[in-house]
Amino acid sequence: MLLPVQVTFRHMDPSPAVEARARELAARLERFYDPITSCRVVIDTPPAHRHKGGPFSVRIDVTVPGGELFATSEHQPEGPHTDAYVAMRDAFDDLRRQLEDYGRRQRGDVKRHETA
Repeated sequence: MLLPVQVTFRHMDPSPAVEARARELAARLERFYDPITSCRVVIDTPPAHRHKGGPFSVRIDVTVPGGELFATSEHQPEGPHTDAYVAMRDAFDDLRRQLEDYGRRQRGDVKRHETA
C-alpha cells in the first residue's frame, strides 16, 4: 500500500494484537486490487461493553483511484461479532468482494445484458 493503514479504536482500549491483525488483513487487499491509496480501519464497541467485551463493529474505508469503498460489520448483540477478530474478518471479506468487483468494472470485464 502506498500509505500506511490507520487503525482506530473507539470505546475500548487499544490492542496491539488486534491492530496487527487489522494491518495484516489490510495488506492482503492488494492482491485483489493493487492501486489502493489509503485504508482506514475503525474498531468500535458500545460504551457499556468497555470491560465486558463485544459486540464489536468494524468499519473499513479504502480509497482507490476514482472512488472510495467501505465495508462494515455491524453490532450484533448475540452472535459471532462478540469477537473482534470475527467482526474484522467479516468486514474485510465484504471489502475484498467489493474490490474484486471494482477491479472487474475498471478493466471492463463486467458482462452486459443485451436489450431487446
